[in-house]
Amino acid sequence: MKNKLVLLRHGQSIWNQENLFTGWTDIDLSEKGIIEAKEAGSLLKKSGIKFDICYTSYLKRAINTLHLALNEMDCLWLDVIKSWKLNERHYGGLQGENKVDMAKKVGEDQVLIWRRSFDTKPPLLDKTDKRNPAFLEMYNKVDKTLLPLGESLEDTINRVIPYYKQEIEPRLKAGENILITAHGNSLRALVMYLDKMSKEAIVGENIPTGIPLVYSFNDDFSVKNKEYLGDSSLIEEKINSTANQGSIGK
Repeated sequence: MKNKLVLLRHGQSIWNQENLFTGWTDIDLSEKGIIEAKEAGSLLKKSGIKFDICYTSYLKRAINTLHLALNEMDCLWLDVIKSWKLNERHYGGLQGENKVDMAKKVGEDQVLIWRRSFDTKPPLLDKTDKRNPAFLEMYNKVDKTLLPLGESLEDTINRVIPYYKQEIEPRLKAGENILITAHGNSLRALVMYLDKMSKEAIVGENIPTGIPLVYSFNDDFSVKNKEYLGDSSLIEEKINSTANQGSIGK
């Protein structure tokens, strides 16, 4: 098996569990998320895919998901490359806000626009806000002019895809099997690119937590097949749960 690309959204985080906008806030996995990460590793082990290298973001919910999955696969020795360009979409001033509470405050339609529109940014952080990534040690080596105060999905795509095309795609085309463990929106960016989806279509795409998505390719590297590993009813349940975040009464 060569040229396999697997996308894995991190397991449920503590703020996912509490239905809070998370973005670049460095929140760890919940107990459920830990279980999801281990189950993802078990599914990948059963798949028989032998990975050559792994990529993840700077955020510990993705890093720890990858670590737990690799442990289940007996593959902790694999090289891991971390990049802030695989971070979640930056939700700006919404970070830490409860999605349902915000829906009650400004309306479900506005929350849906913030969560699912293509080019609408959230309320931006003030440059002096302590949550500004320019103030955080983990981004000390990053050009501060590149660090966002809030992002639309389009902004996220514009940092994820050039990184993928420059750093990851050449290795895939050289025959390597690659595992990317990242976030709902950074992975949606990759799905949009790989599946040649329109901006209208991608806003309705939901990536479930802790479920490996396996891509295989034709000789010209168009997508030959994609499939989620695991129980189809559970996958559908998780996709619907993601779609309903921010709905009052959900």
